[in-house]
Amino acid sequence: MATGPEQLEESTEPLCDAYDLAMLDLDGVVYVGRHAVPDAPGDLAAASARGMHLAYVTNNASRPPAAVAAHLQELGIGAAPEDVVTSAQAAARLVAERVPAGAAVFVIGGAGLVEALEELGLRPTQAIDDGAVAVVSGYGPDLRWRTIMDGAMLVREGLPWVVSNTDMTVPTPRGPGPGNGVLVKAVADYAQVEPVVAGKPRPPLFHETRRRVGGERPLVVGDRLDTDIEGARLAGYDSLLVMTGVTDLAQLVTAEPGRRPSYVAGTLAALLEPQPRPIRTAAGWSCRRWRATVTDGVLELRADQGDRLPAEPRGQDADDWWRVAAAAGWEHLDTNGTPVDVAGVELPGRSPTVPAAGRQ
Repeated sequence: MATGPEQLEESTEPLCDAYDLAMLDLDGVVYVGRHAVPDAPGDLAAASARGMHLAYVTNNASRPPAAVAAHLQELGIGAAPEDVVTSAQAAARLVAERVPAGAAVFVIGGAGLVEALEELGLRPTQAIDDGAVAVVSGYGPDLRWRTIMDGAMLVREGLPWVVSNTDMTVPTPRGPGPGNGVLVKAVADYAQVEPVVAGKPRPPLFHETRRRVGGERPLVVGDRLDTDIEGARLAGYDSLLVMTGVTDLAQLVTAEPGRRPSYVAGTLAALLEPQPRPIRTAAGWSCRRWRATVTDGVLELRADQGDRLPAEPRGQDADDWWRVAAAAGWEHLDTNGTPVDVAGVELPGRSPTVPAAGRQ
């Protein structure tokens, strides 16, 4: 199991046996837009059958857990509302720790925040003269400007302010749209106050997940280095980066130590497998049949000749490809201070590397 070093770690057991709780990000890990990631429902069902608790963790504060669970069920994933933990719930917990029981809390947000506050015995309001003793804000697609303005004025007057997250973008059918972080920045600039943040990459959402779902050995599973993986390290948890979302090879090899995962793999199937550690050799890095070297700053990957494996890596073989690429890239970055050149490197089952685009 991992100890948080700068290089990847090893697990001799399948991850679903080594860890008893998977904190799963949603978009880019479990689904992409309206569709499940290929094979994700089956991989998650298999991990759950082996005894791993599955928690579906989202920075999106707009939807209540029951709505998220219903979406997952439509995709063939057996999630119950109690398996879903949102940044709204983490934010409500932070508010409840700061105000009296039953207190009024001004909400700059939607139904997810309202339900989370009520669950903890607080009284959500959007009336500026309703005696609110704190302000909580989160993404809400139908927010009125009056609500934003009134909440901002209360923050400026000195009320405690908790926000669900500071994500600058949110996925939409037309591509990335402005996220809650845009609103948070506007209120902070106006009020000259910095908020308390509940969501990823800050630890409260991870701690709320353990409180609700249980588990002594958590593993954070995500597709983003700047929220999922950095957040796991800040919370003191091990992490698995899956390459089904926004992170591409160019981003992976430029990850600074504070944003490096414990494990990296192509898909969620890695939950069902041991995780070998890449080995440093005189020529470069190796992991089973794959070798990675850096020559004049250029990353090169090749397979051993004579193997009875497909030329195009799949499954565990593809995971090994990602592992040696990460190891070689990180070593070069740490040694030289510059990223390796990955232009022209052919990704497993894809065309030569291009920057990730579109979805966030």
